[in-house]
Amino acid sequence: MKITWFGHSAFRVEFGEAVILIDPFLSGNPTFEGDLSDASRGCTHVLLTHGHDDHIGDAASICGATGAQLVSSFEVCMFLAAQGAEKVNPGNHGGTVDCGPFTVSFVNALHSSSTIKDGRPIYLGNPMGLIVKAPGQPTLYHMGDTEIFGDMALIEEIHRPEIGIVPIGDRFTMGARTAAMACRRFFNFRHVVPAHYATFPMLDQSADRFLAEMGDHASRVIVPERLTPFEV
Repeated sequence: MKITWFGHSAFRVEFGEAVILIDPFLSGNPTFEGDLSDASRGCTHVLLTHGHDDHIGDAASICGATGAQLVSSFEVCMFLAAQGAEKVNPGNHGGTVDCGPFTVSFVNALHSSSTIKDGRPIYLGNPMGLIVKAPGQPTLYHMGDTEIFGDMALIEEIHRPEIGIVPIGDRFTMGARTAAMACRRFFNFRHVVPAHYATFPMLDQSADRFLAEMGDHASRVIVPERLTPFEV
């Protein structure tokens, strides 16, 4: 499995015939210095954790340009279908959907999910974490935006994720202390990839505090370089 971080919570995940973009906030991302067409080249699936603009990002245009399948909550899928996403594969908490080369299971996240139109919020379902499973590949858990919660223990028991993409930036998600507590207390991740930081001034600007809080588990953390693929 090859993973590329584009900044914030945006990732490209590649294995077999699958090219997945998760929360592709690219053209509006102040830390993304790549090219949108290169980042989305060959994309087969777009996965969205929730409806905030810094996660939906370029999903509609990517789906339109590549024919990629959109996987998210029912509300987000219908919202983007109206913007031109033709292939939608909606689900909700507790469900698993077949995406061809892999499956996606939808789990809880403690956050919100909406967009703003004409100065007013539009409800876009509930936020979710995403569990990606494929034969012969490590199970990946993108937590989306969330606070720590006790039922993470059930996610570990049910899904046994090996790769965790974990928000650490604070203010809107877990900060360093609670993100590390979640990883150490509830999961047996082989690799932990921090996300949702160093994008905007109000977020933590590095993974240093998270690494310190991880203590003797810090060796499991992969602090990615933007646009630089790594293998897991």
